[in-house]
Amino acid sequence: MATSHARWTHDSIPDQSGRRILVTGANSGLGFVTARELARHGATVLMAVRDRQRGEQARVDILNDLGGVADVYVVPLDLADLASVRALVTQLAGTQLDVLINNAGIMAIPRQLTVDGFERQLGTNHLGHMALTLGLLPNLMVTGGSGATTRVVTVSSGAHRLGKIDLDDLMGVRSYKPWRAYGQSKLANLLFTLELQRRLDDIHAPVNAYCAHPGYADTNLQSVGPAMRGDKRGQSMMTWANEKLAQPAAMGALPTLYAATEPGVPAGAFIGPDGFMEQRGYPTVVTPNSAGRDTQMARALWTASEALIGMTFLQAIAAGDASA
Repeated sequence: MATSHARWTHDSIPDQSGRRILVTGANSGLGFVTARELARHGATVLMAVRDRQRGEQARVDILNDLGGVADVYVVPLDLADLASVRALVTQLAGTQLDVLINNAGIMAIPRQLTVDGFERQLGTNHLGHMALTLGLLPNLMVTGGSGATTRVVTVSSGAHRLGKIDLDDLMGVRSYKPWRAYGQSKLANLLFTLELQRRLDDIHAPVNAYCAHPGYADTNLQSVGPAMRGDKRGQSMMTWANEKLAQPAAMGALPTLYAATEPGVPAGAFIGPDGFMEQRGYPTVVTPNSAGRDTQMARALWTASEALIGMTFLQAIAAGDASA
């Protein structure tokens, strides 16, 4: 296990000049901080957002924060709609990509379905990001091995410990509880990274996969579920907890930034805060629970997910070979 990098902060990020990085959910919260800090250190950042207007405002905010000097662009992406994912992949065809950060997510919402009929948390947090990653593998393979490591970073959560993968009821048709479904989606992020790294290793691909989690960070993510349920008491509790217990979003983004930029991070590593119960602190390599290390379940979930999104790893690699 790598040793903890005490006090690794935004200032520790290596120069990112010449690197092109796509961040999903970059208009607010952890994604916004991630995009801003990468741009601050010289990266060209593609802010993939569902709401174009909010994305453009976030871009303006980044430019204002950085004194008008930043290479930042907004691209449309709705992870709850595979057609939107495919459209972005098509838009970026032939564009070199050095890092893909699968950051966007939704938390503990009432049961809803995506455009494609998936339970919305699994569909957005896991399946949409898997489809995006496979679609953009050719873009990542172009730059792999040239200078800094090409990387895929997927943001999970400590809540993966609440999750269990039920391959017979992935969509929560028979039984649905918002937090359990969220935990399943975050566990799926870990298993996706585990299996992605195994497959990349098998073909000696010059791309590394990582997972990260922010601990308990103050973002608007926690309030969405109670708001959708009309639970004003729940909203108030989340607001209080964020103010009193959570670390700032700027700290919560550090594990993602570490996974995306720090040289020498072991392939497949899980990065989280180094503090008590991984709730706050500075980024270090942490260990998922046993379910998050289950290679057999990772393969089974991967196979099921390929069938759901209509794309396979082999097809993604073949597309990259064809465009080479």
